[in-house]
Amino acid sequence: MAEPPELRVLRYFVAVAEELHFGRAAARLHITQPSLSVQIRKLEHSLGARLLERTSRHVELTPAGEVLLDEARRLLVNAERLAAATREAANGVRGSLIVGFQANAAAELTPKILAAFQSRYPRVQVEMRSHDFTDPYVGLSNGSVDVAFVRLPVLMQSWLSVEPLFAEPRMLVTSSESPLACREKVTVADVVDERFVGRRAPEYWRDFWLAADCRGPHPVRLGAEVSSVDECFEAILSRRGIAFTQASTQRFYDRPGLAFVPVDGLPPSTVAIAWRNDLDAQPVRDFVDAARMLAGLDLVPATLPAS
Repeated sequence: MAEPPELRVLRYFVAVAEELHFGRAAARLHITQPSLSVQIRKLEHSLGARLLERTSRHVELTPAGEVLLDEARRLLVNAERLAAATREAANGVRGSLIVGFQANAAAELTPKILAAFQSRYPRVQVEMRSHDFTDPYVGLSNGSVDVAFVRLPVLMQSWLSVEPLFAEPRMLVTSSESPLACREKVTVADVVDERFVGRRAPEYWRDFWLAADCRGPHPVRLGAEVSSVDECFEAILSRRGIAFTQASTQRFYDRPGLAFVPVDGLPPSTVAIAWRNDLDAQPVRDFVDAARMLAGLDLVPATLPAS
């Protein structure tokens, strides 16, 4: 039986698979391109499978390469966790927890959950890890985080558990120079002809934030696509579009030149705590318990019942 690939070689393969370019992957890994090519050919030989289709101008993954990419990412994340857990044990730390989040996470509830958890479990090392709009699962899908604050909707998976914490209204964000900024409130029908700033994200999640289901026959007009809250606001300030966002964004991200307008008839945004149910980790269960307990205390302004 062939020996499994070394982690170093799997890192090489992941770099090539993500870049789809040997030159860029070699630069990222700080090795020479010929050396990288030799390592990938050796990996293919040892596995008995062609992983990449190469031409002088193009590199793409084969079906076997796609499988290896998913498994290699998971293995590398687990290897990093193994090393971290060993270091933590040597330093007297009892476990670690990586918490994924986007933007303002669970608003005012976030620091309260963290404080409650750390007060009860002071020897668990907690790391907060930010993600952009491209991943609604906020790092859970590839296992790079243990638990995450997510904004629904997300497509349910067999490995995913989700518990809503609270819901909040969505608002319209526009330039303060727009006529819409003077309105006390708007409806979706009032803005269907406006250009919108869309999120670079899976279609179902992007469409939720564009209120695609509430527009009737009116298609979305995109003026820009963005990956973060800051990029979104820059696009709005430069008059490339408007956007819907959760109400707490105004409290955490407001800046001169922006106007936030309430929207009638738009379903709310629900914040949930999510975790992988195929990884039975006590710190995750404890963190979820802390989030569940505090979510019932009405600590976030202007929230609605979570569904």
